[in-house]
Amino acid sequence: MSKNYVENNMQQINANVWTDTTGRGCNPSMVRTSDGVVIIDTPQLPSQAVAMRAKAEDLGPIRYIINTEHHVDHILGNYFFKGAGTVVHHQGVYDNFMTVGPDLDPFTFAVTSIETDDPEAAAIFPDRETYYADPNKGTIIFSGDLTLKVGDHTFELLHTPGHTPGQIAVHVPEERIVFTGDTIFSDCKTWLMNSDIDEWMTALDRVATLDVDLVVPGHGPVTTLDYIVKQRAILLEWVHAVADAVAHGWSREETIKRVNFADKHPVDVGLESMTEHIQTLNAASLWDKLSPSHPGTRTLTPDPSTHRASGSAAYGNAH
Repeated sequence: MSKNYVENNMQQINANVWTDTTGRGCNPSMVRTSDGVVIIDTPQLPSQAVAMRAKAEDLGPIRYIINTEHHVDHILGNYFFKGAGTVVHHQGVYDNFMTVGPDLDPFTFAVTSIETDDPEAAAIFPDRETYYADPNKGTIIFSGDLTLKVGDHTFELLHTPGHTPGQIAVHVPEERIVFTGDTIFSDCKTWLMNSDIDEWMTALDRVATLDVDLVVPGHGPVTTLDYIVKQRAILLEWVHAVADAVAHGWSREETIKRVNFADKHPVDVGLESMTEHIQTLNAASLWDKLSPSHPGTRTLTPDPSTHRASGSAAYGNAH
């Protein structure tokens, strides 16, 4: 399993960067430096996490593991990297790491995905109590931005909230690449959930200012900065559709049923059964934000011309 996974799934983008855009979950990636390897997000499926760790350690010692957000598909694999490298989390990732929410129990979701997509991993996956005793959370915790120097490489951890409050992008200028996490869903269905669309727009503007050749998204194929226009359009499409539903007086249930993009954008690999779940959460969360009758109502800005690129970042301190 390990050898086949590495050979068949881990795409080598250039001399020092690998990613996997083919499996269930996020796009776990790694960067080789002159002083070891940096992992950016870990696989959701245990067998793949074990294989990725073995591949990374063949390249050099693992120095850091960076998670771009707190959703289970970006962090579950941390458990299988224990003892290898220092885990780095934005405060928002650390605070929400594998927390059970009203819409999803991440541990149960993980168990279900293992049963369907990685059954041989049942022998190495712990029970709930064992897992939560030490899931391998961050020991370097930061707010704002953080810059790490690892050998001959720089890793700029940029706070880009929107999809999640602790969302970060990892810019590696020496490789002319940025790992955006779920700020970008490349050619696959975008999960809005409880996102802040205004912040997400600003995050896209910030990513757009970077001097890079390649973008490794949270989901979908490797792309370029040109995709930001499409991602922005998808967000606005959802906002406009739900805003129109609210303007017509549709209830939450009517909006979920009638504002339906289920056939418009494909879901990411292995998540075909989640289409209705994504659709429901996207429509419902936006209705909650836009409906004047809902206590969570807030103002969204659907006009992209109102969003300006962020200026230079003020780097925060790790603690």
